[in-house]
Amino acid sequence: MQRSISSSKNVCNQILRLGKRLEPGMNKYRTPCDIFINHRGIDTKQNVAGLLYEHIKNNLGLRPFLDSKNMKPGDKLFDKIDPAIRHCKIGVAIFSPQYCDSYFCLHELSLMMESKKKIIPVFCDVKPSELAVKDLNLNFPNKDLEKFNLALEEAKYTVGLTFDTLKGDWSEFLVKASDAIMKNLYEVEREKFINRKKYIRRQQLLHNY
Repeated sequence: MQRSISSSKNVCNQILRLGKRLEPGMNKYRTPCDIFINHRGIDTKQNVAGLLYEHIKNNLGLRPFLDSKNMKPGDKLFDKIDPAIRHCKIGVAIFSPQYCDSYFCLHELSLMMESKKKIIPVFCDVKPSELAVKDLNLNFPNKDLEKFNLALEEAKYTVGLTFDTLKGDWSEFLVKASDAIMKNLYEVEREKFINRKKYIRRQQLLHNY
């Protein structure tokens, strides 16, 4: 596991170097977090989500967002969570048995999709085919219900990780999660860097024209 974490840290260093090569002015604004962890607290806060948060922060040296860790009493949920989602680099969506019963979980997922964030699904004690808003007593507004189901459908067909909290190997899970996070983060930063170079090049051509 130690070797795999070291490999992930090497990728992390590449990401940081790539970010520093952006135009200096671009680095003055620091996003609220690198990775947004979308989860159902009653299912995963004390195990998968909490462990992943600590691992990302302490072992990978990145800035994850987890509501119980990044928010304090008095904070308004949407005022803190929505900006964190819009400005994060990637998202990790931890799907669990009671995930689809939560308006907030589904709102976060749909907002990540609307914001075109790259998402890593983690199917924890649940199969992708089981993800659906089934309980009619939840009384979600129709417009939200449509968005939620579309977001769930997209997540179902995104390659992710699976984990059984009773039988799974936690060390192996953290290694796989680390690799997935770092690879996706690198892709996002690389694309941002390439787009920035293209923009600067266009500006130079316009200036010289």
